[in-house]
Amino acid sequence: MPGIRLRYALLALVFAIYYYIVLSYRDQFSDIKKCFSSIRAKIEDYDSSKKGQPKLASNSYLEADMLYRDRTQVGIENATMVMLVRNRELEGALSSMRSLEDRFNRQYKYPWVFLNDEPFTEEFIEQTMLMASSQTFYELIPSSDWNMPDFIDNERVEQNIANSTDVIYGFSKSYRNMCHFNSGYFYKQKRLLNYDWYFRVEPDVEYMCDFQYDPFTLLRTNNKIYGFVIAIHEYENTIPTLWPTVEKFMQTYPDLIHANNSLKFITTNESSLNHWVTPIQSSSDYNLCHFWSNFEIGNLNFFRGEAYNKYFDFLDRAGGFYYERWGDAPVHSIGLNLLADKNSIHHFEDIGYYHPPYLACPSSKDVIAAKRCVCRKRGNDGEVIDSAIDVNVFSCLSRWWRYGAGKRFLNEIDYTFNN
Repeated sequence: MPGIRLRYALLALVFAIYYYIVLSYRDQFSDIKKCFSSIRAKIEDYDSSKKGQPKLASNSYLEADMLYRDRTQVGIENATMVMLVRNRELEGALSSMRSLEDRFNRQYKYPWVFLNDEPFTEEFIEQTMLMASSQTFYELIPSSDWNMPDFIDNERVEQNIANSTDVIYGFSKSYRNMCHFNSGYFYKQKRLLNYDWYFRVEPDVEYMCDFQYDPFTLLRTNNKIYGFVIAIHEYENTIPTLWPTVEKFMQTYPDLIHANNSLKFITTNESSLNHWVTPIQSSSDYNLCHFWSNFEIGNLNFFRGEAYNKYFDFLDRAGGFYYERWGDAPVHSIGLNLLADKNSIHHFEDIGYYHPPYLACPSSKDVIAAKRCVCRKRGNDGEVIDSAIDVNVFSCLSRWWRYGAGKRFLNEIDYTFNN
């Protein structure tokens, strides 16, 4: 009996100790829970812009949704920024966004649409969302829109790539996919079907002046469908059969050629427009002039239209996007020169722009001062930029003034200087 009582006494002692520990730690866990609740409340109330808030440490991590920003669109047009970009180009994308937001979009808050043939990373999404003043959208390009069409002979493509060592980007099948996509598929993306206007933005570009007006509104109110900054010559070895293919298109669809087209802009060659320097020689009637499409602001409905899609499909079937290295810049430009009224194409002479290696910047000192322009003196590679491409002897801008929409000497929209 004494042994049994001893066992019961020991068991009772064990249970007493257990309950003591449990009750003690329960109180501690309750205190910890209250502590975390308090911390969470403080985190949810945290606003790094307010006086008295803790400074961010170098090793801190701040979720994007913790920084509230009113992203409601201010601009009145049904428009968006569009950037075709890869995850590894994040730094260049942020640089371009910062420049365009500071110079234009922070006052209008037009949305950003990012396109990629691979899913965007969380880092890319967070960083670009924080850089934008507006809503951001991240779209995965369908493989059928990005990759080579089924009718393209892959073996022939590989042979062309192997023989294209002297062609700029001739080694890259991905670059061919990009040019093909930009020529005939970007405007078909589901997200872009919601918009009428687009502003194409590339990574690693810079805008040199305050816009001080809405370029979308300028185009719409002046019956324009497309705006460019730089007009230059294409490398002929990227497009040896493009113009013969275009000539076949014009013969097949003469009714699609606009009566007030700008065909002479891309088929004339007089040297008087280039300081009497002999123009770059071409083996066809095409003089190689085109609008440099890494900057373009345009009406998506033009590209969605029957005329442009018949034009693109005709070129696509010829295979030159892959059997050669046709770029989207000459394809867009020739399409506009043939199918659109030349007076519906606008040259943005007052928007300074840099895309390696070319710079466009206003020449008027008054405009430079009023629009706070900072025209680069050196390129990204450190090379000295003596002058803007507009006055370069190999620029096509003077040819556009003569055979395109001409040179404008009156403002076409109200400026908001000093705003």
